[in-house]
Amino acid sequence: MMNDRIAVGLDGSAESLAAAHWAAREAVLRGVPLRLVHAEEWSSHRDVPVPTGEVRRHWAQALLTETCDELRAGHPELDVDVRSLDGRPAAEIVGVAAGANMIVLGSRGLGTVTGFVLGSVGTAVIRATVRPVVMVRAAEDAVPHPDGRHAARELLVGVDVGQPCDALLAFAFEEAARRACALHVLHSWSLPPLAGYGAAYDPRVHAQLEMSANACLGDVLRPWQDKYPDVDVISRASAGHAATELVERSSEAGLVVVGRRIRRSSIGAHIGPVTHAVLHHAKAPVAVIAHE
Repeated sequence: MMNDRIAVGLDGSAESLAAAHWAAREAVLRGVPLRLVHAEEWSSHRDVPVPTGEVRRHWAQALLTETCDELRAGHPELDVDVRSLDGRPAAEIVGVAAGANMIVLGSRGLGTVTGFVLGSVGTAVIRATVRPVVMVRAAEDAVPHPDGRHAARELLVGVDVGQPCDALLAFAFEEAARRACALHVLHSWSLPPLAGYGAAYDPRVHAQLEMSANACLGDVLRPWQDKYPDVDVISRASAGHAATELVERSSEAGLVVVGRRIRRSSIGAHIGPVTHAVLHHAKAPVAVIAHE
């Protein structure tokens, strides 16, 4: 199929190189080709000399060729091609995404998403595409990867049982099945504003609410567990802030899966607060899944 491909953005930074290695392992896992994409838009400032078009093209081609050779050496079975584009990086990456089933980009985290020119490329791509987007830290390249595969760590997915989450669970269960790893599902909920002083802190009320939340989470997961009986699922619903829970657990995960609502209007946030926080602070690669 035309979309059986992974595309990775490459700009020469440590983060984008780590993303390329992560994407190569994922492509081998899925048995699909990998496309390395370099896109750059050079702006001219009065005091900053801009390289000529020939110099830019030579640099980009060298970057793509060297990275491609390195990935092929580590994964001889991998089908890799390259593409160098001129224009706005986010727009070019989104265009490439139309022919891919996943986009992988580098991310510095802690408030700065690495890009090809400015820090907004990763965020712009996530907002503009409905394809899964995976953001990878430079430190991920330092994690040992036996036999050229992803490190043997659990997958972590955050769900809100009050919202549609089939797209997130479909991605998470399928990925866990591919990796033959455990899937940890987290649902965080807030205590309601109960009437009466201290009622919200009554341990009996708290226990009842937690039992109800876990039951709802179990109902949501049951069809997926029936579909993927070999996936070991660890589920937990607890009171607290979802972003905090996911970030704290991310250091033990091989991949964190979060969602974002597809916005048909240009008005309103395109990346929710939980996903935004996880993208900036998680220790593991983060997959953002668009859903209705």
